[in-house]
Amino acid sequence: QVQLAESGGGLVQAGGSLRLSCAASGTLFKINAMGWYRQAPGTQRELLASITSGRTTYADSVKGRFTISRDNAQNTVYLQMDSLKPEDTAVYYCNADAISWSGSSTFWGRGTQVTVSS
Repeated sequence: QVQLAESGGGLVQAGGSLRLSCAASGTLFKINAMGWYRQAPGTQRELLASITSGRTTYADSVKGRFTISRDNAQNTVYLQMDSLKPEDTAVYYCNADAISWSGSSTFWGRGTQVTVSS
């Protein structure tokens, strides 16, 4: 069984910063891509950033403000969020495309709330 656990969410004022972490655990043979998504009430889940083989991609809405990074030895992905805006308020989820005993699958964390006050 593979599990992803996010941490680091919370309440921050506009202009502030937060760093999210997501650790993968369980029987993993290989993790390919890892990514961060968010979902605000009444909206669809939005891909913010992904990282694979050292290459990163970002949504236009966070480019220049958010930075994704990864520690392969720890099976952990990070999202450094700077210059936060009230519209960044959402539940943030990480995911991983990984190979486990059951083959290649996409795994999701349960999410962590980020609230940005104006």
